Amino acid sequence: MLRRLSISLSFRLLAIFLVLALMFVYGTFTALRWVYNSDEIRGLISGHLSLHVHYVKEDIGSPPRIDRAIAITESVPVDIRILGPDIDWASDANFPDLETLDFGPSPKFSDDADAWVDELQDLEFAVEDDHRFIKIHQDEYDIVVSSPRIADVRTGPDLITLIVSLGLVYLMIGYAAVSWLFKPIRAIRAGAAQIGEGNFDHRIRNIRHDQLGDLASDINRLADDVENMLDAKRALLLGISHELRTPLSRMRLMLEFIEKDADRKSLKPEIDEMEKIVVSLLDAEQLSTRHVTLNRSHVKVSALISELIDNFFDRDRQRISVHVAADEIEASVDEARIALLLKNLISNALRYVPESGGRVDVTAEVDGDDLVLRVEDNGPGLSKDQAEHLGEPFYRGDPSRTRDTGGTGLGLYLAILVAKAHSGSLILANPDEGGACFECRIPLGLDINL
Repeated sequence: MLRRLSISLSFRLLAIFLVLALMFVYGTFTALRWVYNSDEIRGLISGHLSLHVHYVKEDIGSPPRIDRAIAITESVPVDIRILGPDIDWASDANFPDLETLDFGPSPKFSDDADAWVDELQDLEFAVEDDHRFIKIHQDEYDIVVSSPRIADVRTGPDLITLIVSLGLVYLMIGYAAVSWLFKPIRAIRAGAAQIGEGNFDHRIRNIRHDQLGDLASDINRLADDVENMLDAKRALLLGISHELRTPLSRMRLMLEFIEKDADRKSLKPEIDEMEKIVVSLLDAEQLSTRHVTLNRSHVKVSALISELIDNFFDRDRQRISVHVAADEIEASVDEARIALLLKNLISNALRYVPESGGRVDVTAEVDGDDLVLRVEDNGPGLSKDQAEHLGEPFYRGDPSRTRDTGGTGLGLYLAILVAKAHSGSLILANPDEGGACFECRIPLGLDINL
């Protein structure tokens, strides 16, 4: 039980705030005790002040005697000034003129419940330069007492400054304590970000022995498990690829020995279709994870498109029109996968345009920091309902299509995965309009170190 509490962040945080609260309350009450020790201080101060005023009057006498005033200043740390019809004397030459002091009643000395002491008769108060002045009326004379002495300079802070300073100190202590307590979170977040980007070799170091340390250890174990799982998945895909391609190769070889042309021609498309599905599924599986590794290089887009058409669409060259905004457009991309994206888009477009009068426009341009690739055709187009399913594997935009018309429903799915692997997007730009226009946006990525 004690060990669980010792490593609990909630318990530690609660303990820190509790200690800070106790320190603040203790400091506040200690400071207030210096000024206002108890509820009885009001009557006590009133009585003592009244008695002090009475003693001053009795000591100085009427008319006031200067020798008695001097005796008071020598025994008590105050200065005195006496002003009357026949006298104007001060115990300190620097005692301010009474005309410069703003005498009046004090809110601290009144009958109000929130006043410090009860109201005192025949007294006026003034404050100047941290000196407090009390004017005592006696017959025709005014006796002014200054506390502390005029020559004394106040040292040390006042109560408000002391309380505010203590509060700020405790706040800084609390901030430092909480920062230390949650310091591992920054390392955990950075480590989780590294692992989330596919760097499964990364491990969170300098783990503390508390709940955050347990969390970091769990993330490290998770990275181990994910890495092992992906390795097993990769091995399984390679095994499936080998096991499927071997019998397909045998079937293709046996196909050559079939004597009837009709049988051979009917089986060949089926074998080609199976090979295409196997290859597409493997490519899709590799691209479906956001941790896919791209073989980036600086690629000239115009050269990539030209080579793609020469290699795969030479017979359809008359139906394909290429528009590159600038011959020297370059992007840091995986050339083979961008070629696969364009190949699938152009192949899809060619299936839907008529043999006579069909047109496929391939456009490449730069928009800000993005490379924009468009493949547009003058076919029947797609509806919004069909566009919502284009990212699904094995989905065909035209439900009436069969293998005889070509396509496995994986071409657009692969193209979308390629775009996402490059931190880009692929959308149908014109649903419910004539023809189909697929727009791919990919960051140029020229600032990436290759």
